[in-house]
Amino acid sequence: MSDPSDLPSLASLAARVAESLRERGQTVAVVESSAGGLVCAALLAIPGASAYFVGGAVVYTRKAGKGLLGLTADDVVGMRAETEPYANLIAGKIRERLGATWGLSESGAAGPSGSGYGDSPGHVCIAVAGPNSRSRTIETGQSNRPANMDIFARQLLSLFDEALHE
Repeated sequence: MSDPSDLPSLASLAARVAESLRERGQTVAVVESSAGGLVCAALLAIPGASAYFVGGAVVYTRKAGKGLLGLTADDVVGMRAETEPYANLIAGKIRERLGATWGLSESGAAGPSGSGYGDSPGHVCIAVAGPNSRSRTIETGQSNRPANMDIFARQLLSLFDEALHE
């Protein structure tokens, strides 16, 4: 992973993607887990967010995945959270359910301990589903929960910015 200090602030990234979405007349829907809603909050902090932000959800449990995304046992056969295939799946699900041009997702372990899946704190998988889909795995090497949440959110918006400007 690049040094997180190399990334712009969350507010700057949100402003950049918001401007791109407005210019294109496109929309975004977001599903977060370990970032806890920071991506949604950053996008909604930009005036005029209703032009591009369709909605978002914090899906922190299997129960939430079923209720908010309509995930079924068949959807996740052979898959676990905190992987790129899972991040891609839920980015696509939120995009589809809310009828957005783009779907964004992240699933990881913010810390201070690792996950029940054996992933270390600071591990996250992020995904963008849409006209230019992509995913990435990030390892911060940190156990600082608030710092990881911020890094995860900035990494997701940075990946989205890349997709928008491809």
